[in-house]
Amino acid sequence: MIAHPSAPDTSRTAASDVLRGLTPNWFTASMGTGIVSLMLPHLPLPGTAALGEGLWILNMLIFAALTVLSLARILLHPADSRATLLHPAQSMFLGAIPMGLATIINGLIVFGVPRWGVDAALLARDLWVFDAALSAAVGLLVPYLMFTRQDHALERMTALWLLPVVASEVAAASAGQIAPHLGVAAATPLIYGGYVLFALSVPLALMILTVFVLRLAQHKLPGAELGVSMFLPLGPLGTGALALLQLGEAAPRVLAAQGLGELGPILTGAGLLGGLVLWGFGTWWLALATLTTLRFIRQGLPFNLGWWAFTFPLGVFTASTFSLGSLTHLGFFTGLGEVFVPVLAVLWLLVTVRTAHGVWRGELLGKVPALPAIGLPRA
Repeated sequence: MIAHPSAPDTSRTAASDVLRGLTPNWFTASMGTGIVSLMLPHLPLPGTAALGEGLWILNMLIFAALTVLSLARILLHPADSRATLLHPAQSMFLGAIPMGLATIINGLIVFGVPRWGVDAALLARDLWVFDAALSAAVGLLVPYLMFTRQDHALERMTALWLLPVVASEVAAASAGQIAPHLGVAAATPLIYGGYVLFALSVPLALMILTVFVLRLAQHKLPGAELGVSMFLPLGPLGTGALALLQLGEAAPRVLAAQGLGELGPILTGAGLLGGLVLWGFGTWWLALATLTTLRFIRQGLPFNLGWWAFTFPLGVFTASTFSLGSLTHLGFFTGLGEVFVPVLAVLWLLVTVRTAHGVWRGELLGKVPALPAIGLPRA
C-alpha cells in the first residue's frame, strides 16, 4: 500500500495538541496531592504515615512529569507559552508551580529526615532557596502583567488573582518548617527570609480579598465553571496563619544565638496572635465557601481542573489547625484537624478519580485555551 504524503499524521497532531494544552493549572494536581500526603501522618491511625509517604513519592513523579512536559511546551510551542503569560486566567496558575514544589520540600522534612537525617534537611534548604526565588518572581511578574499587558475588570474578577501572590507565603511557611532541622547558622537566613516572604504575600492577598468581597457584593457569585474557586481565599488565610506559627516557633533559637533572645517570646506570641486571627478569618471563609458550593451543586457544578481548589486550601487550613493545637495544647484544634483530614482525603480521591477519568476520555487533554480579546496587550 502506497502512503499518501499529504495525509496528516493524526497521532502526532494529537500529541502536539496535548502538549499545547498543558497549561500551568495542571500543577494544582501536585499541590493537592502534596498537601494530602503531608496531612495524612497527623491521623492517629496505623498506616496513615506510610500512605502519606507513598503519596509524597507519587507527587514527586507528578511534579517531575509536569515540569518536563512544561519545558517541552516552552521549547516546541513558544507562542502558546507566551500566550499563557497574557491570558488573564491561565497566567494566575503560574503560582501553582512553586506551591507544588513546596509540598515536595516539606515532605523532605516530614518523610525524608526520619529516613536520611540531616542530608534531607540540607536538600530541603537548597530546594527552598530556588522555590523562594521562584515564588517571589511569580508574585511580581504576574501582577506586573496584570497592570500592563492584560485587561481585567471588577465584574470579571475571581479568586484566581490570589494564586500568584500566595506562593511566597507558602515558601515562608516552609522556611519555618525546615529551620528547626538545621544548625543555627543555616537556619538564620531561612527565618529572616521567611518573614520577608510573608510580607511579600499576605498584605497583598488581604488587599485582593478586600476587593474580591466588594466584587461579590456588587456582581454576585462567579459562573458555575468557577464555583469551586470560592475555596481559594482559604489558602492565603490558612497558609498565612501557618507561616506565622511555624516561624514564631523557630525564631527564638536563631535570635538567641544573635544576642536577641528577648525578642524570641515576642515573635512566638505574635505568631500565635496573628495565627489565631487569620485562622478565625479562614473559618468564616470556609463556611462561606461551603455554602456557596452547595448552592452551585444544586444548580449544577461542572467538573474541570478547578476542582483541585477543594484540596490545597483546605489542606493548608488543616495544617494551621494542627499547628495551633501543637502550640496551645488545646485538644479542640487537634481534634478538629483530625476531622478535616478524612474530609480532605475523600475530596482528593474524588478529584483524582474525576481527573483520571477526564484524561482517559480526552476531555481534559488537547484543549488549548484561546487568548481572549480581554487578554491581548494594548496597542
